[in-house]
Amino acid sequence: MVRKLFIDFLNRVAALFKGEGYRIDPNLPVSALFEYLLSKVFALLRCLMRGVVISVNPRKLVFLGPAVELKNRRMIHFGRGVTLGRSVMIDGLSIEGIVIGDGSSIGPYGMIRATGVLSSVGVGFKLGSNSSMDAFAFVGASGGVVVGSNVIMGQKVSFHSENHLYDRLDVPIRHQGTTRQGIVVEDDCWIGSNVTFLDGAHVASGCVIGAGSVVRGYIPANSIAVGVPARVIKSRGAVAEKKNDE
Repeated sequence: MVRKLFIDFLNRVAALFKGEGYRIDPNLPVSALFEYLLSKVFALLRCLMRGVVISVNPRKLVFLGPAVELKNRRMIHFGRGVTLGRSVMIDGLSIEGIVIGDGSSIGPYGMIRATGVLSSVGVGFKLGSNSSMDAFAFVGASGGVVVGSNVIMGQKVSFHSENHLYDRLDVPIRHQGTTRQGIVVEDDCWIGSNVTFLDGAHVASGCVIGAGSVVRGYIPANSIAVGVPARVIKSRGAVAEKKNDE
């Protein structure tokens, strides 16, 4: 009875940040539930002690893991119930800022930055609501990166929204300038681990991108794409129709 009441309490609390559809697995042992709750309390205390709530938005809670680094905080905008894992680094310096939506999370050792050199300020990054990036994610948002809502990403996913010019032989590549198109991943996508997004990539809604793929160009909605470069091998609708026929 106590276990059920405790799980019900956690579900009500989680619903405030993750939405009504979020439910904690009832098979979890009580010890794991207490450890999870304690970690959230400490994460919130870090947020309060470091003044992140006050400096970013006093009405929204942010759960900070140990050793989180936030640079140019005034350009970072958090939604409700955002979670930042251990040693996450976010640098807000950009034209449009860094926006992390309600209920979204950045896994341990993730890095988000838009500006690599002060001579060329980057565009910025936006992550929609209830999306997650797993451990060791990297977002280079010089040309702008937009990821939609309800997007799930595996470990070591990376975004590179800028290309270096290199045609001239009489000038070092680092001095030849860059091009920027930006990267877009629309809502409700599943991105496998070690996926790399190159500048100009646009993944439409409902797509699945296989682990280790390199994405460039346009991927149509509800596609399953894999490979280097990523190519569409089937669509989710076709998979469902095949299963129904069987």
